[in-house]
Amino acid sequence: MACLLETPIRMSVLSEVTASSRHYVDRLFDPDPQKVLQGVIDMKNAVIGNNKQKANLIVLGAVPRLLYLLQQETSSTELKTECAVVLGSLAMGTENNVKSLLDCHIIPALLQGLLSPDLKFIEACLRCLRTIFTSPVTPEELLYTDATVIPHLMALLSRSRSTQEYICQIFSHCCKGPDHQTILFNHGAVQNIAHLLTSVSYKVRMQALKCFSVLAFENPQVSMTLVNVLVDGELLPQIFVKMLQRDKPIEMQLTSAKCLTYMCRAGAIRTDDNCIVLKTLPCLVRMCSKERLLEERVEGAETLAYLIEPDVELQRIASITDHLIAMLADYFKYPSSVSAITDIKRLDHDLKHAHELRQAAFKLYASLGANDEDIRKKIIETENMMDRIVTGLSESSVKVRLAAVRCLHSLSRSVQQLRTSFQDHAVWKPLMKVLQNAPDEILVVASSMLCNLLLEFSPSKEPILESGAVELLCGLTQSENPALRVNGIWALMNMAFQAEQKIKADILRSLSTEQLFRLLSDSDLNVLMKTLGLLRNLLSTRPTLCILANIADGTTAKELIMTNDDILQKIKYYMGHSHVKLQLAAMFCISNLIWNEEEGSQERQDKLRDMGIVDILHKLSQSPDSNLCDKAKMALQQYLA
Repeated sequence: MACLLETPIRMSVLSEVTASSRHYVDRLFDPDPQKVLQGVIDMKNAVIGNNKQKANLIVLGAVPRLLYLLQQETSSTELKTECAVVLGSLAMGTENNVKSLLDCHIIPALLQGLLSPDLKFIEACLRCLRTIFTSPVTPEELLYTDATVIPHLMALLSRSRSTQEYICQIFSHCCKGPDHQTILFNHGAVQNIAHLLTSVSYKVRMQALKCFSVLAFENPQVSMTLVNVLVDGELLPQIFVKMLQRDKPIEMQLTSAKCLTYMCRAGAIRTDDNCIVLKTLPCLVRMCSKERLLEERVEGAETLAYLIEPDVELQRIASITDHLIAMLADYFKYPSSVSAITDIKRLDHDLKHAHELRQAAFKLYASLGANDEDIRKKIIETENMMDRIVTGLSESSVKVRLAAVRCLHSLSRSVQQLRTSFQDHAVWKPLMKVLQNAPDEILVVASSMLCNLLLEFSPSKEPILESGAVELLCGLTQSENPALRVNGIWALMNMAFQAEQKIKADILRSLSTEQLFRLLSDSDLNVLMKTLGLLRNLLSTRPTLCILANIADGTTAKELIMTNDDILQKIKYYMGHSHVKLQLAAMFCISNLIWNEEEGSQERQDKLRDMGIVDILHKLSQSPDSNLCDKAKMALQQYLA
């Protein structure tokens, strides 16, 4: 019987809650303005920290009424301000709350409120806008819909510390990509925000700093401007350096390091500048230590990975700073059974986000090992490193898988490691699995790595061939993504280099001459170059190899090409191309076709002469490019021999 009674009891409790909430909404419609004001104030007190109450009031239609009162000219400024405060409190609940507010067109109403002369009302509107715009469900574009909004926000920056804090926070959350950066930059963001870095308010300084980090990211125009900005007689980079000193709060150190990192990557600060080598890099390494919170370690490692990615000298310095390579190994052991975390909430949070640490470590290892052989060796010799990468390839998180593949790709640039560690751990197996079914961003890196594993000296080449790689790679050449087409054809080119005729015939059969012709007509220059490279490798034979007349489908690669006039015409076309590299690649193909010592060379030479190839060779033998000139003369020698 108790079970039967449970539902009505729960229903009655719910209706009681809704009834008490209904009372708050009803008071908003009272004809007496004073009672309405008191109702809004009581509602404000009722919703603070009470998500259930917030949800009830939204369901009961409080939002449209509050917005109506906020926009009514007859409403007192005090009432409008209290309405904005309640709406801000509702927005601090769940993401669904924010969606409900957006559906009621809260943003245009609040932006309209910013035109009021009353500072307290403006601050309440801005605080609410800040809460809404920092929610992940709010489209940033809503800030840029009306062209008058940004200049007005710039003008409001001078009104108070609160307007400065909220507006900078709105800007830093809504600046996503070059278009937004340009709008903010053109409306004087740099000049208007720079002086806030010396504000007496820590919150204002911090939000201004965050603004500069998002404005400078991958933006040379903003970065070049920032380098020369003076604030109280000091250049901005010097101010950023002061903000990343050890005595400053961690958040400030990290964000300053990001500003300097982004300015460096955008070309505004040299990589050998002291502010990078002696200040920014060591600060970011400090952030990777296990004393730091999880999110600080993640941000520190990812920012450092970005800073050192293109510069071998920074990679070397980072690799010997504070035992960084060993320090990163701790990212995989977190949280450990003897974790120092006593706060249960923090432990719960960290367990859910531990994958972010692994992702950050893979990213940083990838950057560290991008160029230097000794660093790669150190990384691979770090405890269980290859096992960790192999495990990372099959993690559920796409971001971790991508970072693991990137790390592996970086390490695969080492001839030594391809021959040893990669073979010992049979890395090709999980990689082939990744290639079967992955989003494009992973496919691009994984297929690029496969190119390295298919180099002739790689012990992985044979097992990869046996596991169906030819079909997989031929499939990639048909992708709409040019990067995947390049990698597919590049890997086939490596596969065909000094390969047995059977492999070459397999490639041609799987690829088909029709697809080969399509690739020779590709709009992407890299695809063309690699296709001509593949042709060269398919047409060349090892002198030590006995050329068998009938292999696989009864034709050699040379015969297949010679019987396909479309492909021959394409090669001829590229011999006369304006791009020297394409001319050279086409020359290699022709040289292989006419080489005297090989069977059938006379017939091939005759057919190519009839096509006008000899005339083109004579022209190219006069080329100002010495390489091209030599190759043409060498080819002509074959006709004279």
